[in-house]
Amino acid sequence: MTWDCEEFDDEPVRALTFPAFPPGKRYGKKFADTWWGNAWIEAMERTALDPEQLKKGRRYAFAGQVGAITVSPGRIIAPVHDGDPDQPHRTEVHLAELTGSRWERFLDRVASRAGHIAALLERDMPVDLVDTADDVGARLLPGYGDLEPECDCPGWDSPCEHAAALAYQVSWLLDRDPFVLLLVRGRAEDELTEELHRRNARQDAESGEVQPGTSAAEAWAAPAVPLPEGPGPVLVAPLDLAPLLSDVEVEAPVDTAGLAALAAAAADRARALLPSADGRPVS
Repeated sequence: MTWDCEEFDDEPVRALTFPAFPPGKRYGKKFADTWWGNAWIEAMERTALDPEQLKKGRRYAFAGQVGAITVSPGRIIAPVHDGDPDQPHRTEVHLAELTGSRWERFLDRVASRAGHIAALLERDMPVDLVDTADDVGARLLPGYGDLEPECDCPGWDSPCEHAAALAYQVSWLLDRDPFVLLLVRGRAEDELTEELHRRNARQDAESGEVQPGTSAAEAWAAPAVPLPEGPGPVLVAPLDLAPLLSDVEVEAPVDTAGLAALAAAAADRARALLPSADGRPVS
């Protein structure tokens, strides 16, 4: 996938273009794998005038008859053919962008909840995140009548089989990356992450909270800390562990005498590794 730049009404609009899905591949028991992908499909199917157009659209989607899909704020577009790849129809699905004030309310609320940010970065869209958007009037998922299909084919159904095929494949894009939905609603991923980071920094400054730990820049600039000195010489006689272990009650088959011998041998080896008062190994 690549970021492209197109011109609409002399205004540059950022658009994300996805390669065409291959034919003959199934993507799950339902058409989409995620609850938000299926919510997208439901919004499209509930307004369908002719169920037959939906059946054709599903066949076209599975057969790979949808070309590369370009997603931009308010619009999704792709070429879709109904049998002749050389004569595709220009097919679009429109979804209204969120207004600036709604985005501001939504981002303020999301920035205050680290779990929402983490979920989005993990390509997840929890139900409570969508509910948060609804609470501030920034509905993310389309509802009844929100999706507006458009196609240059002669069909009069809404959606036609071409627009249905496009909408079905968009659900696969949403499965993989919910930021696609946010882009249609008007904001790209890099814009959203930048604004969320800025809000987090502003909230920290306003609250006067000092983030725990040390910043990376401060850590790199700090001088090296000297290592502590090594252990000093052993100045006491070795401890006889046998009497201490003789009273230990253990269940068979542990050999208490053997355990005492192993402990004593380990202590002797550890002692031998330490220097004596004159710097020579302890004998």
